[in-house]
Amino acid sequence: MSERVLVSGGAGFVGANLVRRLLDEGHAVSLLLRTPETAWRLGDVWSRCAVHVADLGDGKAVALAVRAAQARWIFHLAAHGAYSWETDLDRIVRTNVVGTAHLLRAATDLGVEAFVNTGSSSEYGRRDRPTSEADPLEPTSVYAATKCGATLLAQALARSTATRIVTLRLYSIYGPYEDPNRLVPALILRGLEGRLPPLVNPDIARDFVYVEDAVDAYMRAVRDAPTGAIYNVASGRHTTLRDAVEVARGQLGITDEPRWATMPGRSWDATTWVGDARRIGRDFGWSAATSFERGFALTTAWFRADPDRLALYRRRNPGSAD
Repeated sequence: MSERVLVSGGAGFVGANLVRRLLDEGHAVSLLLRTPETAWRLGDVWSRCAVHVADLGDGKAVALAVRAAQARWIFHLAAHGAYSWETDLDRIVRTNVVGTAHLLRAATDLGVEAFVNTGSSSEYGRRDRPTSEADPLEPTSVYAATKCGATLLAQALARSTATRIVTLRLYSIYGPYEDPNRLVPALILRGLEGRLPPLVNPDIARDFVYVEDAVDAYMRAVRDAPTGAIYNVASGRHTTLRDAVEVARGQLGITDEPRWATMPGRSWDATTWVGDARRIGRDFGWSAATSFERGFALTTAWFRADPDRLALYRRRNPGSAD
């Protein structure tokens, strides 16, 4: 059955993939955007969506947008501070905490059926083992702290409202429409030229999840997850940057040798970063079905399928791998 749906952050990487899935399934999609001019990922589906422009920090504007959308489901993916170049403290707090509060209040006031909040694996902080939803939160960055705040707020409201509110904590999502300056797009863009981008420490680890698997988690959560639940959207597999580079070299025939530590390390880099995804599998059968090798090949094919898209990414990518 089709639903009326509102997506915040639909112009972002994961959001753009989710919007396409919703449209493909026949849902009526409204977008809540701060700046429509940046919605380059949505060009081919833009005309199929209703667009509502509002800064999440403006409670009245958010309430008006939610009312106009008349949505039964809200997917909240808008965030700021996840990338190394997003450092404005006021905007991080305004988007991630204040904005989430405004959107939750509008949703609960208007009787929205289901609200899926997007959390982050960074809420857990550094761990030397797979993290589970029962672990204490130990954020090590402003961004992570604000995502903790948003998750706790969502949980609190889930206890006192009729709206079913769920949080998905995403690990390292990759795939089509990812930001051009992130690791996987950078590996592919340079790899198609027989080169490798600048790289950090080879022992830095990620828990990679292909974006279509992540979208599957959103679709299952909005229908089946109990209110107040928190789920890790993780593969449970530990992949180092060395592993990722070797996949790229093998699939793209790159003879260029990795130049490790030619890119500065980041404050969140860790040699163990892997999630425990047993809860989401137990509750509604989700798993990260796509291996990194398969997901990398699918993403490469997506780039190769459209020369204009490849050219756009090359213009936007200065050669870094975040």
